[in-house]
Amino acid sequence: MKRLLFGAAYYDEYMPYERLGKDIEMMKKAGINTVRIAESTWSTCEPQEGVFDFSHVERVVDAMEEAGIGVIIGTPTYAVPTWMIKSYPDILAVTVKGRGIYGARQIMDITHPAYRHYSERVIRQLMKCTAHRKCVIGFQLDNETKYYGTAGKNVQERFVKYLRKKFSNSLDAMNHEFGLDYWSNRVNAWEDFPDVRGTINGSLGAEFEKFQRMLVDEFLSWQADIVNEYRREDQFITHNFDFEWRGYSYGVQPDVSQYHACKCLSVAGADIYHPSQDRLTGAEIAFGGDIARSLKQDNYLVLETQAQGYLDWTPYKGQLRLQAYSHIASGSNSVMYWHWHSIHNSFETYWKGVLSHDFQENDTYREACVIGREFLETGSRLVNLKKKNDVAVLVSNEALTALKWFGIEATAAGNNGIGYNDVVRWIYDTLYGMNVECDFLWPESENFGQYRVIIVPALYAAPDILLEKLNQYVRDGGNLLATFKTGFANENVKVSHELQPHILGRCLGIKYHQFTFPQGVKISGKIAEESGDREVKAFMELLEPDSAEVLASYEHYNWKRYAAVTKNEYGKGKAVYVGCMLSKTVLERLLDDLLKEAGVERTEERFPVIVRKGKNDFGRTVCFYLNYSAQRQTADCGPSDSRELLSGSELKRQETFTIEPWGVKILEEMQPEKELT
Repeated sequence: MKRLLFGAAYYDEYMPYERLGKDIEMMKKAGINTVRIAESTWSTCEPQEGVFDFSHVERVVDAMEEAGIGVIIGTPTYAVPTWMIKSYPDILAVTVKGRGIYGARQIMDITHPAYRHYSERVIRQLMKCTAHRKCVIGFQLDNETKYYGTAGKNVQERFVKYLRKKFSNSLDAMNHEFGLDYWSNRVNAWEDFPDVRGTINGSLGAEFEKFQRMLVDEFLSWQADIVNEYRREDQFITHNFDFEWRGYSYGVQPDVSQYHACKCLSVAGADIYHPSQDRLTGAEIAFGGDIARSLKQDNYLVLETQAQGYLDWTPYKGQLRLQAYSHIASGSNSVMYWHWHSIHNSFETYWKGVLSHDFQENDTYREACVIGREFLETGSRLVNLKKKNDVAVLVSNEALTALKWFGIEATAAGNNGIGYNDVVRWIYDTLYGMNVECDFLWPESENFGQYRVIIVPALYAAPDILLEKLNQYVRDGGNLLATFKTGFANENVKVSHELQPHILGRCLGIKYHQFTFPQGVKISGKIAEESGDREVKAFMELLEPDSAEVLASYEHYNWKRYAAVTKNEYGKGKAVYVGCMLSKTVLERLLDDLLKEAGVERTEERFPVIVRKGKNDFGRTVCFYLNYSAQRQTADCGPSDSRELLSGSELKRQETFTIEPWGVKILEEMQPEKELT
């Protein structure tokens, strides 16, 4: 990228009256340099089968090209037109709830031959219309794609073929590995394979979900192949991955293996939404950004984020600007809002854009103007920021799925009911508040050795080869922290018949035979000293150390003989195991000790001042100081004399400065570039 992209989704099709010229005038004033169009308007572009009308697309492209605004074209395949369902009602996905009813988006079977036929045709027609245009800078495949629960006959037939290949056509091997003899679920002939939607077997159910995720990989790759036939070398292909949704972007997306699905993209993209006003912390921005950046270990695009959004998200003064720079601080090369204008009908009428329903200037728009001006002035110093982090968090779709079947969430009804992403965010949010930047790893990642510390939350289901790789990482000098529910079952969710934790017990130096839910249990030990919250939460394993040092034990008359947290030296490295969910204050103390021992450089600032760094195209370190509070905060300049990019003021090394409420300071080191390594 040569500049930061600043923009919004724009839908000329939804406008209640003609105002394209006025919108462009307001965009130019706001510094908008990119719009995203076309991805949700199939029924407008093809109102009847084989009848195409790209007039809305063409007039917007014409106008944007004249105005010097770049355009990202989205393929319109995530919401199907009525005529298609009239002709092919079985395009609607069959899920565990039965056949869908037309209305909502993303309700189709993405494997259906007729859907694929019509999708390919409209994509090709759209590419012919747009790919040659000078202002078209890239293409977005579909929209927040998932498998949408599709589990119809055709999908299940493909699944059986997949299983036959996986188990080399051996029913005995499959029955044994999945434990299908239980409750007479054994399959004795491939043609007798039952409807997977009714299975009570977690191994089979988790394998089917894994297969469904693979359908997304294939679907996006299929679209990419079509687009690649038309795009120029200077045009990118991206996709707007989203996250587990809890009213906002929360955790690892359960329905897509993003690590695999992104292989067909030239640049990763993300949609990141988050609480606002007094609940704005920036944690979701950082989490989503770190995931997106780690997918291809490179800069990414924020293709959707909120301007106003939900009514309780209308930003306070300064928050829109703070949010924008938080995205850039994570390595994004864009900030793009969903959407430019608020719509006047249908489902998302009150998901507000940059402009409200009256299309007039408002506080959000005026703050966007500030951002646009600053991006224009300082963007060359902020685009393509590169990070080199010492800490990584290992995440796994397989562990996430397995824990839906056999984990804390499934077994702890009435006892907090937490799931995989709760454990991931427990770890991540604590690191975030400590200003410890991190990357993400996946089971297939090859670059474990580049990190001083790897943290493994609740890796319930994992192949032996991954556990051995983690052992080797510690043996070679790495520092590992693993939590409860790690190394318990293999990749087929088959629980190990050996001592737990399976294989990892060697580097951890512990074993355990039993686990339970805590009732009135606290921890005692060095890491819990002076902590106001020593309560054990959600889950606890009764650890017995072999070679490991006990860092904390359970403070309870019946469980006091068991360890709660341990540390073990193994080869050249160290491995810490956390057998229960600790309070955030105790976890922070534990992480602080581990990071110091691992030699991870730290900053003194803590939340609400968030500090994030990167190296720019000039080879200089850029440091963002983000104030996530309504109070003025202070921070110290780093070890180098720096220039504050937004004001132009200069600061001496270690000089103290202030950050306004919901404000941001961006410091670029001032050493001559030839002196930098």
